[in-house]
Amino acid sequence: MGDMAELLSEDAINEALEHLPDWTREGELLERTAKLESFSQAIQVVNRVAEIAENENHHPDIDIRWRTVIFRLSTHSEGGLTGKDTAMAAEIDGIIAAM
Repeated sequence: MGDMAELLSEDAINEALEHLPDWTREGELLERTAKLESFSQAIQVVNRVAEIAENENHHPDIDIRWRTVIFRLSTHSEGGLTGKDTAMAAEIDGIIAAM
């Protein structure tokens, strides 16, 4: 896990985003907006992401607006984007896809 905490190069960020089509880069953040079928489903997604975040000790910023959930990822301790962020983005994609 040592390499995962290192800041990603611009090329590595761009390459990762090719595999994360629902995510956009906003400065030193990755961001995804997901529209779920119901408030209950949105909360289910957030709860599942919270479980993974606790296990990984890497916590996204989450904004819940009824059925819309916005996820923002950045490795604050490193001051930018790391492999932890791209890995968590992929995990979040999997959770949303499973709904």
